[in-house]
Amino acid sequence: MTTNTEITLAELMIVAASEAWRDNGEVLASGITTIPRLGASLAKLTHSPELLMTDSEAFLVSEPVPVGPRGDYQPKYEGYMSFDRVFECVWGGKRHAMIGPTQIDRWGQTNLSAVGDYAKPKSAVLGVRGLPGNSINHINSLFVPNHGPRVFVAGEVDMVSGVGYNPKRWGEGMNQDFLDLRLIVTDLCVLDFGGPQHAIRVKSLHPGVSFEQVQAATGFPLLQAEGMGETPLPTAEQLAIIGRLDPHNLRGAILKNNPPARKAA
Repeated sequence: MTTNTEITLAELMIVAASEAWRDNGEVLASGITTIPRLGASLAKLTHSPELLMTDSEAFLVSEPVPVGPRGDYQPKYEGYMSFDRVFECVWGGKRHAMIGPTQIDRWGQTNLSAVGDYAKPKSAVLGVRGLPGNSINHINSLFVPNHGPRVFVAGEVDMVSGVGYNPKRWGEGMNQDFLDLRLIVTDLCVLDFGGPQHAIRVKSLHPGVSFEQVQAATGFPLLQAEGMGETPLPTAEQLAIIGRLDPHNLRGAILKNNPPARKAA
């Protein structure tokens, strides 16, 4: 039997991320970077087999493709998924992506572009990429491997790359019908947007983490969700699936020293 001490934080976060896609229906599940991708793959192989998934290139697959070198593994193709078809899913709202932004603010606005004054930033990041169109057209969740006030910023993000629930950013007549932010999975907790006016709240705390620790690592006030509990540890079945999806343990390199799932006192 697997003990709690053998379960890593990365594995706990993969299982927590997988819950973002529960009950989504037949949408394109896009986990960006290792842990979100493994979370989407775990969702498809367990509670949400109806999810659509690509091989990260140009084909739909009937089962998620393992990350890293594939060896003798042959992807199980079931259809062609060209770039224009991906955009059809995006514009039609038939996608749920989980991305890792550089900054998040209290309204769920995200920054993927530049930190500091935009005219002379402290650091330039990726640029907005596809985030404006994605964030305004389909479901999005967020992944943060290092929960701290430099990510969860006080005030507004330095550059709004992805839209959120800030009323000052929405002009008269702008359509907010398809803005849908779901979960934020971090190395401390799982958050959602279920408070008044979509306020961010803590849905569950990872084992050994207190609400006070999460609040101290966040630049704006947080709420506690009704029934806030502890993030569930992975089951033996889930751990076995994660091992098959990530045979080279790439998940272990995402978090510094990849600590145990239960935070030491």
